[in-house]
Amino acid sequence: MTRSVLLVEDDGAIATVIKAALEEDGFTADRCDSIAERDRLLAGRRYDVMLTDVILGDGDGIETLPAVQAAAPEMPVIILSAQNTLDTAIRATDTGAFEYFPKPFDLDELVRTVRQAADSRAAASADSDEPASALPLIGRSQPMQDVYRMITRVLRNDLTVLILGESGTGKELVAEAIHQHGSRKAGPFVAVNTAAIPSELIESELFGHEKGAFTGAVGRHVGKFEQANGGTLFLDEIGDMPIEAQTRLLRALQSSRIRRVGGREEIATDVRIIAATNRDLAPLIAAGRFREDLYYRLNVVPIHLPPLRERPDDIAALTRHFLNLAASEGLLRRRLSEEAVEVLQRQPWRGNVRELRNFVYRAALLAREEEIDAGTVNQLLADRPASEEAGTPTGLSAALDAWLAGQQIPPGSLYHAALAAFEKPLFEYALARTGGNQLRAAALLGINRNTLRKRLSELAIDPDRFSATN
Repeated sequence: MTRSVLLVEDDGAIATVIKAALEEDGFTADRCDSIAERDRLLAGRRYDVMLTDVILGDGDGIETLPAVQAAAPEMPVIILSAQNTLDTAIRATDTGAFEYFPKPFDLDELVRTVRQAADSRAAASADSDEPASALPLIGRSQPMQDVYRMITRVLRNDLTVLILGESGTGKELVAEAIHQHGSRKAGPFVAVNTAAIPSELIESELFGHEKGAFTGAVGRHVGKFEQANGGTLFLDEIGDMPIEAQTRLLRALQSSRIRRVGGREEIATDVRIIAATNRDLAPLIAAGRFREDLYYRLNVVPIHLPPLRERPDDIAALTRHFLNLAASEGLLRRRLSEEAVEVLQRQPWRGNVRELRNFVYRAALLAREEEIDAGTVNQLLADRPASEEAGTPTGLSAALDAWLAGQQIPPGSLYHAALAAFEKPLFEYALARTGGNQLRAAALLGINRNTLRKRLSELAIDPDRFSATN
């Protein structure tokens, strides 16, 4: 039986391409370009799936969906939009849309999704009656679209999320967005930076303690798990959690029960876990500093936040946002010239969005003119503290920059070339420190002795050169 699709799209070129692809896949497709024509077609025919743009000539495709869903609750709706913001993605999800596709999209993926929607014949319903809010996740670049889509996919469930990204990319903002627009929004959102808590206190902070559990425990303390009951617990910098606390955390996640330090009673908990880290956990697992079973427990739905240098097209929108925030906080209202924005887009921003925000606030404070030009931006960049200067790396970063300057590395092989370049001197350092003793060198490196021997052979390193007898 042929399945039918209603395509509501006012861009003729896009509509033609989608309609042809759907018909080639075996669907019949009717196309219209307005809400009025959409409603007329729906009144006369039942469709298996509807695809709709958001901004149409006579209204908003999302705002008018409730009436459509009330009349045809069994019809899945797929939303297409060039308004590629997190707000749009959230609005699409809050309507119970089957899927949301930011433009431009992969045509094959769209057709596959239409097939899935037609097979399901039902879209998820949402109970949120909150108006869309301006969330502080800003950007319409493709990397951010991928983030938005991942966020929308975890709003209607309690799956554990692991947010991965460099410092300053906005990991806590993602966690807050999932909580604020998810099924647990009525509950508390409790954030804890596991790297900022002394190792001897972290279990008390997470699980609480009873009076007299240790020196200084003058009363009962309710931990973060109990504080977050019914809501979301955000564990930031999870890669820095002490290994002993990881064991208890794993047990708590597996059983949904905790025990306060010094206590005997097990307490049932009902929390959604969102964890985040700016570290690569694989080396930590290999070194025995992060539990592999905890990693798999946390890494149910990974969300990768891109560094700012991978989405320079978003810098213009981010700077406008930060200038508006600065003005709302009492600084003079400023704007950036196009040339100034281009200068900012060429910066590496090792501190990511956090560094950009600080720079924009400084510019709003120090600039003498209402429009901040490229010359002013260049001067402020030159006057940055040494720790912020992206062009003057230190330590290993400086060594890597110096090494790269003399290399001709083919595109796509930089990562492995750099690892290989640093691996050999690292092994030589370990052998030198241990007098050529491979067992002790392996222990110093935190790897298996067999792995060390294999890599020494592959890197053509003679351990006897480092022997104390030579």
